[in-house]
Amino acid sequence: MQLELAQGDITRMRVDAIVNAANSSLFGGGGVDGAIHKRGGRAILAECRKLRDTRFPDGLPAGRAVATTAGKLDAKWVIHTVGPIYRRGDAETLRSCYSESLAVAAELGAQTVAFPLISAGAFGWPVEDAIVQARDAIRAAPNAGVAILVLFAADTLATAQRLV
Repeated sequence: MQLELAQGDITRMRVDAIVNAANSSLFGGGGVDGAIHKRGGRAILAECRKLRDTRFPDGLPAGRAVATTAGKLDAKWVIHTVGPIYRRGDAETLRSCYSESLAVAAELGAQTVAFPLISAGAFGWPVEDAIVQARDAIRAAPNAGVAILVLFAADTLATAQRLV
């Protein structure tokens, strides 16, 4: 899988799939999750409600991924994944967010996938390690195509450029 870096608003990306750093409820929240639900519109929330009513009545577990429509976004799908709250020794769950999302993308036929830096915001994952975990998981994926790590802040992009 080819890894690229970009700075900007993930909700504005023109890709096949946008990955949402979701909360386990799948009903939207703050940060990336809230922005995707807001800009994507009600269709995303409607599909998330169906997922909660059927496949994930207790919420989406950390490290897993599931797709919905992208609604009004410039993408075909949103792939929702729940990152772990930071604690040492849980890097496997964080890497799983990326690998599970890429597996879902492959099932959908998505060739371009935009990722936020999962768990590095409110979930407290140290930025440098979050970048390393994303880099390693994406590069290890057998998928053909392009994964774009979309970073909101210029200083985070500079850190990623140094580490990637």
